[in-house]
Amino acid sequence: MSPSSAARRDDKADAPAMKPPMRDALVSAAFQLFVERGYEQTTVDDIVALAGVGRRSFFRYFPSKEDVVFPDHERCLADLTAFLAASDGADEPVARVCDAARLVFGMYAENPAFSVQRYRLTREVPGLRAYELSVVWRYERALAGYLRERFADRREGTLQADVVAAAVVAAHNNALRSWLRAGGRGGAAAVDHALGHVRAVYGGPAEGSPAPYAVRPVTPDGDGDVVVVVCRRGAPLWRVVQELEPVLGGRD
Repeated sequence: MSPSSAARRDDKADAPAMKPPMRDALVSAAFQLFVERGYEQTTVDDIVALAGVGRRSFFRYFPSKEDVVFPDHERCLADLTAFLAASDGADEPVARVCDAARLVFGMYAENPAFSVQRYRLTREVPGLRAYELSVVWRYERALAGYLRERFADRREGTLQADVVAAAVVAAHNNALRSWLRAGGRGGAAAVDHALGHVRAVYGGPAEGSPAPYAVRPVTPDGDGDVVVVVCRRGAPLWRVVQELEPVLGGRD
């Protein structure tokens, strides 16, 4: 090895570690101070001082102190919206929104330690809990918007879309909270189980499976109109009712 190459190697060894990107440095500084001082006692000035940047740099990345607690939700919401927009008519809509919810869990699972730390912080600060609810509402509206388009030709399609979106969010959040309380261990199986329950209640049949119901009008001699319903066990009741309504002609 030549002296010059050895010198270059030594220079690299002595060089300081690369600093994290400014956005990550601000998040790291913020949470360090939240743990040491408490959320309410920490100011934006404190955060930028520890991160070694100016106030202008902070507000370039985060509109408020609350936003630094949830630095990844804007990206995740954009990914979820794009995922739904890329769907085509062949996708079963309830399965699609369940898969979209898995993207949200994946965001939390990228950094379990940070997610658990944030969860504990939001449990302690009422203002952050309220902020978190507003974030969850935006996810739910994105899911509902997609479902409204897919259910547009259904009777009460808007109602069904809103109910399914709320159910997906509730199931996802139930599993997510259990994962966070467990310190970020496991989780994917619990999320799949919870979302599987939503699909069982609201979703259509899996690809290649027989239809969950059959509705046939029958007119026996002398008995008038009779409607016969054949239903596979576990078929969503609202889907069966939906098939019945046109056959019954809206009669009481």
